[in-house]
Amino acid sequence: MQQNLEDFFAEWDEWETISAVKNALEKFHDVILIEADVNAYSKLLNTKPDIVFNIAEGSIGSSREAHIPAMLDFLNIPFTASDPLTLSLCLNKARTKEILTYNKIPTANFATISSSTELFNSNLNFPVIVKPVSEGSSKGVFDSSLIYERSQVNGFIDKYYTTYNQYLIAEEFLPGREFTVSIMGNGDEVEVLPIVEINFAALPANVNPIYSYEAKWIFDGPEHQLDMYLCPAMLDSEIEEKIKNICIKTYNVLNCKDWSRIDVRMDSKNEPNIIEVNPLPGILPDPKNNSCFPKSARTSGLTYDEMINNVLYFALKRYGMI
Repeated sequence: MQQNLEDFFAEWDEWETISAVKNALEKFHDVILIEADVNAYSKLLNTKPDIVFNIAEGSIGSSREAHIPAMLDFLNIPFTASDPLTLSLCLNKARTKEILTYNKIPTANFATISSSTELFNSNLNFPVIVKPVSEGSSKGVFDSSLIYERSQVNGFIDKYYTTYNQYLIAEEFLPGREFTVSIMGNGDEVEVLPIVEINFAALPANVNPIYSYEAKWIFDGPEHQLDMYLCPAMLDSEIEEKIKNICIKTYNVLNCKDWSRIDVRMDSKNEPNIIEVNPLPGILPDPKNNSCFPKSARTSGLTYDEMINNVLYFALKRYGMI
């Protein structure tokens, strides 16, 4: 799959994160590392671990996040986080939104497109935001992805489609506040952690109010931190309850397990809409990196190590191993 080199590595975890997860788990367990490459199946077969703490994003194809979990299912090895079907569905933004729409969970009007003509024939109202249908970590979501009027398209869609070699999703732009909601647990133990608001006012002037690649990886960083993430978000109790309810319903409808992070944006009527679902949330350990799930966990009183071991606990309990 052809990729835009600027954001090719955005989804993959760095050694800092891998080591932090390993160190957290080693406080109570023996841990080995298995890389999610072509040798993973034989290594899993030979080592047969009691359980796998899965953070594998995969590298090839639109079902890449399901590859390691599918191997684990086949080998009957327990693992943390969601199953292969949920991981595949959530990576495909269009399929996710189809399921949400069927279950009457609010989400922006959208169309799956591969050309400018298809966008113009979609009957979507401008402005629209356009992004690859099966990417994460803000890959393919640039400041230029927000298109205010038809004249701005000007060959952009066709170039975008070629660059990412996959269908694009076009969504009517939601003009309200944006939040990201971290969830842990299963069944009656599902817990919503303190909500993070994305503070677009912190971005440079003339930058679009979207959580773009530039906002996430260029404008904000350890050396030049922006006040981009407000946690806990300042919300009145009614709106907060609406956001929590819609996220828990989404989590359950998509059969998420152990943990997930769900992105929400308010529409013109100040009603929360689901943007997308991340069943393998980013977990950068350094607070200076402003990783949202760890930020929510810290705000709730959990250390990074406690957060990781809580996820393992939920998986162990789900499998009847404790």
